[in-house]
Amino acid sequence: MALTRARVVAEAVALADESGLEAVSMRSLAERLGVVPMALYKHVRNKDELVDAMVDAMITDIGSPRPTGNWRADASALLAAARAAQRRHPWGWAAIESRGAPTPVALDHMEAMISRLRSGLDASLTHQVMHALGSRLWGFSQEVFSSPPPDDPQIAAAAAAMLAQRWPFVLESAMSASHGPEGIVGPGCDDDAEYFFAVDLILDGAQRLAT
Repeated sequence: MALTRARVVAEAVALADESGLEAVSMRSLAERLGVVPMALYKHVRNKDELVDAMVDAMITDIGSPRPTGNWRADASALLAAARAAQRRHPWGWAAIESRGAPTPVALDHMEAMISRLRSGLDASLTHQVMHALGSRLWGFSQEVFSSPPPDDPQIAAAAAAMLAQRWPFVLESAMSASHGPEGIVGPGCDDDAEYFFAVDLILDGAQRLAT
């Protein structure tokens, strides 16, 4: 099979889907394709250009559900599609966060969301909603200090005791929801539930402000 840019990018995406973004290098990709690394440079100039193309492929995979004219439902459907794409490509959030500027494909996605919001909201409120959505536009909720609890039970117990003494409400909040290892960004809370809770909160608030 001939080596093309599309094939290079598709194999890079498949490798990341299987083993994570950190597994993708020009050398590992060349080995996967059965070519020498230099052959890849005819199609992508460097690793950064490859990751840009991978991000474009992931965003393209979001698709664009056909608008119905109900701005709230249409925005929610597009955000749900973005979430589904992140579930298919769990490396996508890290790749997006590593990029410096949106590509035309990313701008197309932003345009699609803004056009749906603008069918029911004015430009000023749409601007605020886009800021509030933040990373959720791309299907994930950006986390800060999201490290998982220690694996060692004794260390975890000591950490919990310290939290209970000094930061009891932090501990209460952390323990108030189910946790598991399947999150997109990392082990922790139910990513899907929290993503859609925030989306509904933002869109419901915008709907109230618009009336």
